Amino acid sequence: MIREANEEAVRRLKDSSPRLVDIRKAGDVLRDFDRMTILHAGPPITYERMCASMQQAVHAVIRYEGLADSWEEAAALAASGKIRFAPCHSRGCVGPMTGVTSYSMPLLVVRNETYGNEAYSTINEGAGDVIRFGACTENTIKRLKWIETVLAPALKKVIDRMGGIDLSAIMSQALSMGDELHMRNIASSHVFLHRICAVLSEVCEGEVLSEILHFLTSKNDQFFLNFAMAANKSAADAADGIPHSTIVSAMARNGVEIGIRISGLPGQWFTAPAPLVDGLYFPGHSVADANPDIGDSAIMETGGFGAMAMAAAPAIVRLLGIPDTGKAYAFTEEMRRITDGEHTSYTIPGQNFAGCPVGIDIMKVVETGIVPGLNTAIMSREPGVGMVGAGLSRVPFECFAKALIAYDEALQREKAAG
Repeated sequence: MIREANEEAVRRLKDSSPRLVDIRKAGDVLRDFDRMTILHAGPPITYERMCASMQQAVHAVIRYEGLADSWEEAAALAASGKIRFAPCHSRGCVGPMTGVTSYSMPLLVVRNETYGNEAYSTINEGAGDVIRFGACTENTIKRLKWIETVLAPALKKVIDRMGGIDLSAIMSQALSMGDELHMRNIASSHVFLHRICAVLSEVCEGEVLSEILHFLTSKNDQFFLNFAMAANKSAADAADGIPHSTIVSAMARNGVEIGIRISGLPGQWFTAPAPLVDGLYFPGHSVADANPDIGDSAIMETGGFGAMAMAAAPAIVRLLGIPDTGKAYAFTEEMRRITDGEHTSYTIPGQNFAGCPVGIDIMKVVETGIVPGLNTAIMSREPGVGMVGAGLSRVPFECFAKALIAYDEALQREKAAG
């Protein structure tokens, strides 16, 4: 029973075919979503418990949505109880770092061509004072408005003219070029730009084209991450809700807690305190400056990328504080011990084209004591400072133990009822 359910969940993760089909306003595509609803990364959390950077990101989007005329009014509204907060995952959405998503934001619409479901993500803001790092400035809002009114309409025209874009092909090619698609997206971002550049020049011209190309090529090597996150969310959601499956269908962090969900218990979160990230800090920063782990980008490891595929990205290991590529290869092999399958489309050249390990099984985690790792940026505790380092975090064992206990209790209830 469990084995068959897990085989089905892993098959869905492997067979999913994500395609970028549209860009639409969040309010037009997300269910049960209005202007007074704000989504955030990670498992559920109240405004009062949010880390400072997530709170500041909330203030920024309240101003962006025109719900407040000053930063003081935005903070007061956020704390008033009038704003409804919910995890991005609860609406089929994912967001990097703070993950804050609001009504007017344009979302990438990714359709899983194999199973017909859709998933969504915001558009990457680039570098600087961005909401994903808790920035809360006039320039933050100006950039969000530019993405909404200039970049998103242009990309939508490109997508429409191209009839959609096959994200799986880009992801597969990027793995062969040294990306692991979580912390390193240089190749994938360049491949994406190469795919769209000619068409972009047909739908835009003059100053608009220059602005967009500058944005896509200047300090924006992580631009493709949001596409990859939505692609993996579309696969994970297709593998969710399979009765009796113990395969992980989501992992996410909100800067205070980290949580996982499993396929056989859809919608339930199993949480633990978010860990600090073990990694390499930029000059002038140390672990004392770090916020606990944050972001929905752990959907990449859920789908078999990021730390799971670290052997594919030797160029990233030193940025993460890993001393040599041998340890990166060994880490990917360790992850194979807690997964139930390997991708066939996504392979690692440096491991003789073995498939990326996919399908984290909570029973294998509990049995071996090996917990999944996450390649991730380290965000400052201080809002707006941004990234202060990068490294590897581990999902606490407690999450998997809680999930297995709840799973066993559900089986016992089922047996008693049957």
